This record gives sequence, structure tokens and C-alpha cells, in this order.
Amino acid sequence: MKDGKKYILIADDEKEIRDVLTLLLTGEGYHVITAEDGRAVLDAACQEIDLYILDVNMPHLSGFMVGAEIRKQSQTPIIFLTAYSGESDKVMGFSVGADDYVVKPFSNVELLMRVKAILRRAPVANASLPSTENSNHLTLGDAILDRNSQSVLRGEETISLTYTEFKILELLLTNRKKIYSLDNIYQSIWNENAVGDSAIMVHIKNIRKKLGDDSRNPTYIKTAWGRGYYVD
Repeated sequence: MKDGKKYILIADDEKEIRDVLTLLLTGEGYHVITAEDGRAVLDAACQEIDLYILDVNMPHLSGFMVGAEIRKQSQTPIIFLTAYSGESDKVMGFSVGADDYVVKPFSNVELLMRVKAILRRAPVANASLPSTENSNHLTLGDAILDRNSQSVLRGEETISLTYTEFKILELLLTNRKKIYSLDNIYQSIWNENAVGDSAIMVHIKNIRKKLGDDSRNPTYIKTAWGRGYYVD
């Protein structure tokens, strides 16, 4: 982050959308970088970027392809913009590491609220946590959730999580043994009604994969069949 500002990269092949979003976000104090296609995004991608807003249907490389490439190097939050509202499209976006998914046409207020929510990084209150855990570290079996780096530490291994994966795991850890339904998790993270069960299931699957957890006999995130997920 330079000069105290958050850097946001906007990618859309429609100049009008780039111009509108640039005006909206710069007016809120963000520094905006724009790209008109997928290749330009990858050329501009760097550690200084705090958030990517990517159109799904871009020339040369789709937003999904670009997002997947970004995820190989970085856990920087990604919001996808798309004209398709089908659940399968949203699941595809979350599968490649999206933190949020906004359907066109969207209101400027809605998008701005989602941007602020993702960048806020507000810590979850944890007054009820056991004394063995502090405000920055939550134990997860043989691993530790590190709020500072938004990752999981297991021995000398560091397991990177996307912003949304981190928030889901943090939610379950700060409310141990409480069973969260798919809708409960979605509403807690996005503060709105769920887009469909599959979105959260994809995130849980991604977290388990990164932790090397067996979904049939999970060690970390347990399944309460027909009810939801929880952490012991």
C-alpha cells in the first residue's frame, strides 16, 4: 500500500465501466489502476494491489483464467463482475479463488459496499475464546490460524488462504462447536442471503484441500450431516 491508500485494479473491456468505477472508487480515496483485457491484468499484477475487480468475459484471457493465475502467486482479494447470474457461474468463480461475485448491471452503492467489506479486514470479536488463544492466533488441532498473515501455520509450513476462506475458518474457530448452516455462513461473511448452497460448499472444499483434510473423515472442519459445519 503506497501513500496510505489502498490500490484497486479494475479490469473490464468496456471503457464506460472502467471510467465509472474509477470515478466511484477514486472518490472514496482509493488508488485505481485499470486494464482492458486479461493479459493487461497479469502485466500489471503486483504486491501493491489490495483488490482485483475482474470482468469475467474479457479478451485474450477470461477473468476466471486471470483469477486462477493470480491465485498461484497471491491471496489478494478478487471480485468478479459478470452478466451471468447462474449458480454454476458463481461456483466457477469461487472455485478459482474469488472472494465475491457481482452480477451486472449492479448499483454503485452495492459494489462500493462489497469493496469496503472486503478491504475492511475487521477482526472478529473473541471475548469468549479460551485463555490458551490470543487475539491474533487461534488453535486448529495441530495448526494455528494467524490473523496477522491471514494464513494457517502448521509446524514450519504456511498455508495461504483467500480472504473468504480465512473469514469462514475464523468464523468457525471463534464459535467452536456451534453448527453453521450453509446459509448461516454465507450471511455471516457477505451479510446477505445466500446465492446457493454450492458457493459455500466450494469454499469448504478448498479449505479442506489446502489443509490436506479428508472430507469423508475430516480432522479440522467437521460436518454435521444435514445441518452444516463446525469446529471442535
